[in-house]
Amino acid sequence: MRNPAGLLLGSHLWLVYAFLYVPILVLITLSFNDSGLPTAWGGVSLKWYGALFANQAIQHAALNTLLVAVVSTLLACVLGTLLALGVELRAHSRGGKNSGNLADTLLMAPMIIPDIVLAIALLSFFNLLKMSLGLHSIILSHVVFNIAFVCAVVRTRLKHFDYSVLEASIDLGANWPTTLRRVLLPAIFPGVLAGALLAFTLSVDEFIIAFFNSGSGSASTTLPMQIYSMIRFGVTPEINALATLVMLVSFTALFASQRLNKVQTTHED
Repeated sequence: MRNPAGLLLGSHLWLVYAFLYVPILVLITLSFNDSGLPTAWGGVSLKWYGALFANQAIQHAALNTLLVAVVSTLLACVLGTLLALGVELRAHSRGGKNSGNLADTLLMAPMIIPDIVLAIALLSFFNLLKMSLGLHSIILSHVVFNIAFVCAVVRTRLKHFDYSVLEASIDLGANWPTTLRRVLLPAIFPGVLAGALLAFTLSVDEFIIAFFNSGSGSASTTLPMQIYSMIRFGVTPEINALATLVMLVSFTALFASQRLNKVQTTHED
């Protein structure tokens, strides 16, 4: 006989899954709708995906999004990894003591600050520097909040790292740059790659910060901004197709990041 409590919890779990993912499944299904009406099913068709790839504005926005995501991810990876190394190596040199709650709060602040607040703060900062807005300002803005996510993932890997390996490398005659390049970085690479995939996903999906710091004109329009401009005239199957592709990229990168974390944890055990 099944446990009533377990049955209740299982039902609750599936209801939550349905609440989260049924709207997404509906959107994906409607992207294949042959009818131009979002509420009337006209059969299965791929014509909206064809129209999507023929749309010059969407192609330009997709290239902008890819450029912003790749460059900001690379910069955030380098800076976030160095930040994580600095914090954890300093903590290790102090006998394993953390840098303190204040320092951890400052490191994680970009993750918890509301996007609208961070967007306005960055816009004010760029205006203070009298810097023009465009793709470069979007990239810098994405680097700001992506650093925190990369740092958090890499720090998780470093907390389970055996620092005696570094000491052995130094004792055997290797200098710090060689030890960092040949010993430490290969050991934490799965964590760095997982952080990079997470940063890439966040950059592809981000809208508010990019919207505030993009400047005028279509030269710095990203895909989320393009979707926003299109949806103001109503939801069409073409928009559903575009949203489906964006979600596919995001879910793929997020799944790969989770798989890397799982493999990393398995190796540690």
